[in-house]
Formats: sequence, structure tokens, C-alpha cells
Amino acid sequence: MPPTCPHNTEINCRDCRMNALCLPIALELDEVDKLNDIIRRGRPLHRDDHVYDMADEFRAVYAVRSGCIKTYSTDNEGTEQVTGFYLPGEIFGMDGIATASHISAAVALETSAICEIPFSQLEDLGIRMPSLQRYFLKLMSKEIANDQHLITLLSKNSAQERIGTLILSISARNAQRNLSRTRFRLPMSRADIGNYLGLTVETVSRVFSRFQKLDILRVDKKEIEIIDLTRLQHEAGI
Repeated sequence: MPPTCPHNTEINCRDCRMNALCLPIALELDEVDKLNDIIRRGRPLHRDDHVYDMADEFRAVYAVRSGCIKTYSTDNEGTEQVTGFYLPGEIFGMDGIATASHISAAVALETSAICEIPFSQLEDLGIRMPSLQRYFLKLMSKEIANDQHLITLLSKNSAQERIGTLILSISARNAQRNLSRTRFRLPMSRADIGNYLGLTVETVSRVFSRFQKLDILRVDKKEIEIIDLTRLQHEAGI
């Protein structure tokens, strides 16, 4: 588990640039302060540092302040399956709510900062703050919808549609953070993208090359520029 401190007075929910995307969006200022009091903020995670492992006891949910977190599971043979990528302002770790232990692991893909929100205290606050409870239920519903979307994506769509949809998802999530929706850096590797989407690394690279030749994207390693958004939506089947 990453080192955490009970409370960091230099960072608080009121001033956090992610507060429009994270839990505090549902709260009044005095309620934000109560939430802030239970949040633990530790030192930054380095690449490949784990937040939690599979089968770890479920104690908290987490919000990404900066960087990117990957979740994944492994089977009995040790084969990894990427289950999600979480960007700043997004909540992860809810996979352990039903079973009291995590069914996936979470690892930093790059230098990242997170907020740890102890779940038992979050539940107590939710009882006293219906708006917080409603918002958290919406987050859980969104997580379920994302899982269903991934299942549909993997079962029906072509490689172009899968990769196009992922790029559009990251574009939309960047726009929510008031960042450019057409120019951004992919925090994950081609191997992680392929694993997540059920494609080989070679197929991922080939699709990126095709999008570049068609002047849909400009690709420079992990740097992406969407040149033709309409065409990309067409390729994604949207």
C-alpha cells in the first residue's frame, strides 16, 4: 500500500482543481470540509507502485489527483487482464465493495497522486449527507455501465472501432477536465491498450498507423492529435 498521512493541510478538497469531477461536486462547502477531514493523501506514487493488490482487504476508494492508474486482474497462470484506466478526477477501487476484498489490482502507470477515502467513514458521512450518498451511487452505476460497454466493445467491434472508441473516451474525459480534447498524451502503453481491448500489440500499432495515413490522427509515440474528429467517430462506429 502507498504511504499515506492522515491529513495534509497543504491540499484540500475546496482548492483541488479536480473538485468539479470528484465527490465534492455534490456537496455544500461545510460538507466538503467534513469530507476533506477523512481523506488521506500520501506521497506521490512512482510508476509501477501499487495502490492495492488482488485479494487485499477492501478498506477505501480512491480519487486520482494527477497521473494515471491502471486496474488489472490475473488468472491462475499469471496472465494479466487490464480492466480499466483512471485519469485525474476519477474514482477507483469500488470493485471490493461487494466482497470486502479487491478482485483486481491497481498500479500507477506514471508518477501519480491519489486521495484515499476510507469507505467506512464515507458510508457514515453518506448517511448524514444524502447528496454525497446519491452521488456515490451514481459513480457506482457509471462503473457498471463502463463494464457493460467494455463487454460490448470486445464482443462486437472491429479493431478500428475499439481503438477509436478508446481515443474518443480519453478525449471526452480530457474535455471534462478543461483540457484539450484533440491533443493529449496517452499514459498507457500499446501493450496495455491491446490487453484492455483484446488486441495484439501489432494490431494496435497497425491501427494507429492506418489512422495516421488517413489523416485522422497525428501520432508521435504517446502523443496524440485528433485531426479529423468526425472521421474518427465514424471509424469508432459512433
